[in-house]
Amino acid sequence: MNMQQAIRPAAFAGRLYPADPELLRTQTIELLTSAVPAEELTVLPKALVVPHAGYLYSGTVAANGYASLYGAHHTIKRVVLLGSAHRASIKGFVLPAWQGFSTPLGVVPVAAEATQLLRQFPDATIDNHPHAQEHSVEVQLPFLQTLFDDFSIIPLLINSESAEHVADLFELLWGGPETLFVISSDLSHFLSYDDSRALDRTTVHQMLDLRPGLSSHQACNASALNGLLIASARHALAPYLLDLRNSGDTAGDRGRVVGYASLAFVDFAAGCAQLVRH
Repeated sequence: MNMQQAIRPAAFAGRLYPADPELLRTQTIELLTSAVPAEELTVLPKALVVPHAGYLYSGTVAANGYASLYGAHHTIKRVVLLGSAHRASIKGFVLPAWQGFSTPLGVVPVAAEATQLLRQFPDATIDNHPHAQEHSVEVQLPFLQTLFDDFSIIPLLINSESAEHVADLFELLWGGPETLFVISSDLSHFLSYDDSRALDRTTVHQMLDLRPGLSSHQACNASALNGLLIASARHALAPYLLDLRNSGDTAGDRGRVVGYASLAFVDFAAGCAQLVRH
């Protein structure tokens, strides 16, 4: 594999977010600086749940999640990105063979140790194909590139896995304050505006209660979310809702909408200890 082949090219630039680098950087900065999350956190989150639609639809909701990472510029060095496979049938946990992911803002390297770590994990495979035309990981990268200069990613796709098995993956990759988990997930799909709001409120309350058992009807990356809820309970993370809306609130009609939420999962004990050390 030559260097060009070792990098995944951006597949959705110009479709879900701007292809022009200056326009993209301007847009992400504007989204982040105008963010008004429902909660102002005093420490950095260990995990975020953010949506993955086009920026016109879910960009403001995602920004209300990513805004909680201000101040993490020198702390977070590795981001575990858990996306769902929309265009490929997969089993287990799929890591690409690429050494980096490209966007108009540059190339984000894949963490060199990721492959070795995941070789120890049951049902983990290495395959570029499911990632090639998958947007759930890609649309998160410009936000991260705007916030951080020096970081790597572990991009994984998950579809149907038990919550306990996904939670074990979290344990394997947990790391310290340098590691952030980002779960890329939209909520309800193609319901009426009122039905979507009702179901999404139920889904969010379930996450805030750290109760696994979310279904694919509630969220398109339910397996990753259920694993996060178990891992959060194990590590005493506190969940916070930062934004909850749907496409009828942002840029779409209200006949058939898609739900979006941003949540942060915070380890206040670890965060306060880190603040004391600094």
